[in-house]
Amino acid sequence: MEQNVLSDTVFGAVQSIIAVVARYWDMLITPGWRQYQVLIVLGLIMAAVALRFVTYKQWDNWARTREGWPKWRLRILVQVLRRLTLIYFTLMSWGVYLVMQEVTWPSRSYLIGAAAKLAFAWLAIALISRFIANPSLRKLATWLLWGYVTLAVFNWVDDAAAILDSVAIDFGNLHLSLLVLLKAVVLATAMLAFARAASGLAERGLRRNEDLSPSMQVLAGKAVQVVLYGVAFTIVIRSIGFDLTGLAVLSGAIGVGIGFGLQKVVSNLVSGIIILMDRSIKPGDVISLGETFGWINALGARYVSVVTRDGREYLIPNEDLITSQVVNWSHSNRYVRLDLKFGTSYDDDPHKVRKIAIAAAMTVDRVLEKDDMRAVCHVVGFGDSSVDYVLRFWISDPTGGLTNIRGNVFLALWDAFKAEGISIPFPQREFRLLNDAIPVQAATEAPSQAQGGSAAKLD
Repeated sequence: MEQNVLSDTVFGAVQSIIAVVARYWDMLITPGWRQYQVLIVLGLIMAAVALRFVTYKQWDNWARTREGWPKWRLRILVQVLRRLTLIYFTLMSWGVYLVMQEVTWPSRSYLIGAAAKLAFAWLAIALISRFIANPSLRKLATWLLWGYVTLAVFNWVDDAAAILDSVAIDFGNLHLSLLVLLKAVVLATAMLAFARAASGLAERGLRRNEDLSPSMQVLAGKAVQVVLYGVAFTIVIRSIGFDLTGLAVLSGAIGVGIGFGLQKVVSNLVSGIIILMDRSIKPGDVISLGETFGWINALGARYVSVVTRDGREYLIPNEDLITSQVVNWSHSNRYVRLDLKFGTSYDDDPHKVRKIAIAAAMTVDRVLEKDDMRAVCHVVGFGDSSVDYVLRFWISDPTGGLTNIRGNVFLALWDAFKAEGISIPFPQREFRLLNDAIPVQAATEAPSQAQGGSAAKLD
């Protein structure tokens, strides 16, 4: 029964469309000024194409000399050059329309005026829509506006609305028609664009607020974003005529679905909120998680963006930051102490080695020279072939990297030790061969086997 009603509704809508098209077609083919207006419009189109063909090169050469213009102005200029034909047609059609309005009856320039209005509207929509960053949203908005303007110019809005509203399905008190769905799509597009722009503006304003910590800035921005998108969703749903109280019946099923199907997503979302509220990490912090070392680039609802020194960006789920051990190199402050281990020969004075090592470390740019953070060097042991030391120094910019500063300090140590005659030993082994322990033949072969750094000594 419902299928028959829907079929009759669609058939009636198609008949209405055919009737409207036939009525306007009869108006066009009826002898009189309408045919002359059609010919004038076609002539203006050909003139615009020819004029664009003649002048495009001059306009293009002029545009290439505008290198000092801002980027937004250059983008508009590119769009204008792409639509030279439409611009010429708009100018000429409006000129002809205004002249005919003065010299003849208004009805004799109706089609020319409609063409001029359409051309101007299409041109304005094409240029203004370029400010919409999302390509899909821009295309949708462009087609919807073009369709509405076309209907408005020919006074077809009421007819189109009646046809779209006639194709409908009733669910109790809910009247769901093509007109309602189209309005919902338009409203949803506008509300989502507004919510996105408003949330972006709010986030930029929060980032400029120095009284808020980076974590609170992100948390407040996410809260504003959720509220704006929630309001947009509510407005769109109510515009359809859907009773929001009916959602209470589905809340239990939705909760079960979230509990099973979206467990990980919800876990990451809750973990992200916890991270923002306890402020354990924030944008700009330097962290280590497993083998990943880098700084926090952004905090998202589902993941944290970590950028490493080699330019890689890792998207780490928020749950991993809650359940795993994370080393935050800049949680309470940005000061980091680094340790370098090295060894020198037993022939070198350890007191002198310590002074040389400290002085060498202080020559590196990023090493701090504060009184309580000055570099220190300690003897930590006597090894098999060297006296072992540890050199400790502080830096205040872990985002600049740790491996590179260690390498620079090692190079400074190398240069200082070379200049002062301090030697860095390598492992050696000494073998003692007793005369009675091996045959004479083996003793004569011992020197050849001792090659490669081992010393053979016979007692």
